[in-house]
Amino acid sequence: MNPLLELNNVDAFYGSAHILHGLSLQVNPGERVALVGRNGVGKTTVVNTILGLAQMKGGQVRFGQRAIAHPRTYLAAQHGIVVVPQGRRIVANLTVEENLLLGAATGRKGPWSVPEIYKLFPILQERAHTPGTALSGGQQQMLAVGRALMANPGLILLDEPTEGLAPVIVDLLAEIFNRVAGQGTALLLIEQNMSLVVRVAQRYLAMAKGSVVAQGPVVHSRQGLEELERHVMV
Repeated sequence: MNPLLELNNVDAFYGSAHILHGLSLQVNPGERVALVGRNGVGKTTVVNTILGLAQMKGGQVRFGQRAIAHPRTYLAAQHGIVVVPQGRRIVANLTVEENLLLGAATGRKGPWSVPEIYKLFPILQERAHTPGTALSGGQQQMLAVGRALMANPGLILLDEPTEGLAPVIVDLLAEIFNRVAGQGTALLLIEQNMSLVVRVAQRYLAMAKGSVVAQGPVVHSRQGLEELERHVMV
């Protein structure tokens, strides 16, 4: 089985700032992987490297069987890899439904459509003709997840999806992520909320100083939560 996404010994930069140092990771079809670590260790730069927003100067990125010499946002999308970005990035002046339809721009076929997203998030159907930026923070995150699903991806990169959200919304998102994964979509979860990681992920990769320094299975227990929290404090 070929990984959906693979980074091998990647060095990535913003200008002269060297952020990722020989980083390697992979996500297999249907897998739920958490990328954890303190703020500033390079987790979001992993996403930006995959999208071509950070400059890769060493190593290799592969989307499925294809080696990508110069990663670009559209290449990731074409290969079924989409991002729910940190900060949600809902498009201003577009309605909820118009934001959802943006996700379908790649034309990939699959089970997700506007009616299916509305089944997953009924509140979005109620607010379908409301400007997307007029939603609450939790509703905007639902919209960002729904927009990603509209691309019918094989892999979703979730960058800090619960940042600033109330615990009840975090609980809802944990349920949704597990439901989506149960339908076969792989997840790479970048998250500081370790209780969410324990509920969703199957294995973790812990980062420090731009590299993966530890990895292993996620133990779905208090012991597993404490182990993950230790890695975040590295």
